[in-house]
Amino acid sequence: MNKTELIEHIAKQADISKAAASRALEAMIGGVRTTLKKGGTVSLVGFGTFAVGKRAARSGRNPRTGATIKIKAAKVPKFRPGKALKDALN
Repeated sequence: MNKTELIEHIAKQADISKAAASRALEAMIGGVRTTLKKGGTVSLVGFGTFAVGKRAARSGRNPRTGATIKIKAAKVPKFRPGKALKDALN
């Protein structure tokens, strides 16, 4: 499912227009993004938790030349599914 299909699904299930569904989805994504930028977490009970993880600096290889390169440390978004979501899949 891509973003357009998700918007159509939200509009149909909530009985709202696609424009309203699009605004709602964008607001949700924006809220998650803003919270993660601040270093917080977003917990949706029954669905899962969005959080920020830290990836340490490390060395890697350039696949084209084989030369060793340094990869700097980074913050990465992480998602941990909730129990209800896991149970729904099994």
